[in-house]
Amino acid sequence: MKIAEGLEMLELAITGTPMVIHPTVFYDSNSYVLVDTGMPGFRNAILDLVHNAGIHTQQLTKIILTHQDIDHVGSLPQFLAESRDQIEVIAHPDDKPYIDGEIPFIKMSPERKQMLLQSMPENVREQFDATFSSSSPGIVTHTVNDGEKLPLAGGVVVIHTPGHTPGHMSLYHEPSKTLIAGDSMVVTDGELQGPNPNVTPNMEQAIQSLNKYKSYDIQAVICYHGGLYKGNISQRLDEITSAVK
Repeated sequence: MKIAEGLEMLELAITGTPMVIHPTVFYDSNSYVLVDTGMPGFRNAILDLVHNAGIHTQQLTKIILTHQDIDHVGSLPQFLAESRDQIEVIAHPDDKPYIDGEIPFIKMSPERKQMLLQSMPENVREQFDATFSSSSPGIVTHTVNDGEKLPLAGGVVVIHTPGHTPGHMSLYHEPSKTLIAGDSMVVTDGELQGPNPNVTPNMEQAIQSLNKYKSYDIQAVICYHGGLYKGNISQRLDEITSAVK
């Protein structure tokens, strides 16, 4: 779905699960930037969606990871291994050591990781294990900090929104006044909600992070889980943040 000039929201159903995710793409006439990569093994499905959106002559140059969770970084190894060109990988410094494999993912126990690996095709498993390993070179090539402005699609501001993970970050597209919220919020039954408490280790911090959004004129929100929300966003933010004291 085209949200604005230079901004596309993808919709990807994860086979075998009820999960539908919404990676986003910033693009111009020459290149595009993918925000989050889905579960392991979904590179080709994401590329199909990108091409179907009409972004087919441009080159993928950067991948921005809003945070370390498996449904956001899962296909990163496949993108890196199967690309003919070098791809820059961008993340917040506080999640970088997890993505680089220096420390285990916060929400993935050894048992869960083993089950996940066993469910993957052999080539995807090998790519995943090799990439997110302490013995392999770090894969995050560039880190960004709160308030940093990226020269993408007319201007994108980084907003550090910890709580869901230490280095969770959101992105504000200035020209369209659209917030790419990652997992800091979700859309459930058409309504904008706070982060999912079941997968948010520091819920208090996550709610506090939402107050940062109040400094921005937000006309639309893209949630990774739930998709596009348009409504009285300022009011909803006040309701969500005031409900938790």
